[in-house]
Amino acid sequence: MEKTLVFGASLKPQRYSNMAVNRLRSHNLKTEAFGIKGGNIRDVQIKTNLDDFQNIHTVTLYMNPKRQAGYYRQILELHPKRVIFNPGTENPEFYKILENRGIAVVIACTLVLLSTGQYWE
Repeated sequence: MEKTLVFGASLKPQRYSNMAVNRLRSHNLKTEAFGIKGGNIRDVQIKTNLDDFQNIHTVTLYMNPKRQAGYYRQILELHPKRVIFNPGTENPEFYKILENRGIAVVIACTLVLLSTGQYWE
């Protein structure tokens, strides 16, 4: 099964990144999380070091474009197959960088993709 990294995960239950971790786990999908503050969402540990991740298929972003820029290299080093840009994370500059590396860019809401059965399409 492919693994998803929730990038910008929050411990706050009202945050969409937190909801995404919960929904991914509810679908029994392998889920990892990266955030500024460590902690746990269900059985998923939010890690604060990107060196801790391997074999990531999908990165789903929950970080605004200005903050993303500081992580471009580290996200590319994860060698994901796709990056999902959730609402509020749209970043045409990063789209081009990813596409030039052969990484699929998806501009959509992870929660909607999961609820409509389109997450793995």
